[in-house]
Amino acid sequence: PPEIIQKVEKPPPLCRPSVSLDQAPLECIQLMKQCWSEQPERRPTMDQIFDQFKNINKGRKTNIIDSMLRMLEQYSSNLEDLIRERTEELEIEKQKTDKLLTQMLPPSVAEALKMGTPVEPEYFEEVTLYFSDIVGFTTISAMSEPIEVVDLLNDLYTLFDAIIGAHDVYKVETIGDAYMVASGLPKRNGNRHAGEIANMSLDILSSVGTFKMRHMPEVPVRIRIGLHSG
Repeated sequence: PPEIIQKVEKPPPLCRPSVSLDQAPLECIQLMKQCWSEQPERRPTMDQIFDQFKNINKGRKTNIIDSMLRMLEQYSSNLEDLIRERTEELEIEKQKTDKLLTQMLPPSVAEALKMGTPVEPEYFEEVTLYFSDIVGFTTISAMSEPIEVVDLLNDLYTLFDAIIGAHDVYKVETIGDAYMVASGLPKRNGNRHAGEIANMSLDILSSVGTFKMRHMPEVPVRIRIGLHSG
C-alpha cells in the first residue's frame, strides 16, 4: 500500500515488520534484521546469506529457503549477464549511429545535435568546392537495370571515398551521379584548400581511367569535374 511505501522511504521512525520468536528460528530473525540495516555495508551478501542458512540447517536436507536462495542467486546472475549483453548491444548501435551521423554531418554539428544544443551557422572566408558527375549517365542508366546503376555508383563512390581520405577535404554529399566535396570547412586550412581539391581531382581522374563497370566493362567511364574557390 502507498502509505507503507511512504513510511519505508521517509523515516523516522524506521518502518520494519514485527516478527515474534515463535514465527521463525532466532537465527533467521537475526539474519533478517541484518538485511534491514540502514548501512548498506552491514547488510550480508547473497553468498553470506546462503552460507548462514546452511549453518542454520546444520547439514539437514535442503529446504524451501535453500531452494529459494539458489533460485534468487541464479536469477541475479542471469540478470547481470542479460544487462551486460544488452549494454554491449546498445553500445554497438550507438557506435553505428555516431558513424552514420559523422558521415552525413560535420563532427562538430553531429556532436551538437546529440547534446541537444543549437547549431549556429558559420561563415567561412575561403573555401574550395568540387563537383563531378558522370558523362552520359542518363544513357548508361537507360541501358542498365536499377541494381546495376546502384552497383555502378556504389563502386565508383567507394573508390572516390578512399581517395579523398588522403587529402584535407570533407565530402558534403552525393546526389545521384553528382559528387560534392569541400576543403577549408568545417576545419579551416588557410590558403591550402584550392591545392587540396586540385590534387584530389587529379587523383580521382587518374583512378577513373582504370575503372570498369561490372555489367558493361567495355564502356569507358568518364567524369566531368568543376571547381570553385571563394
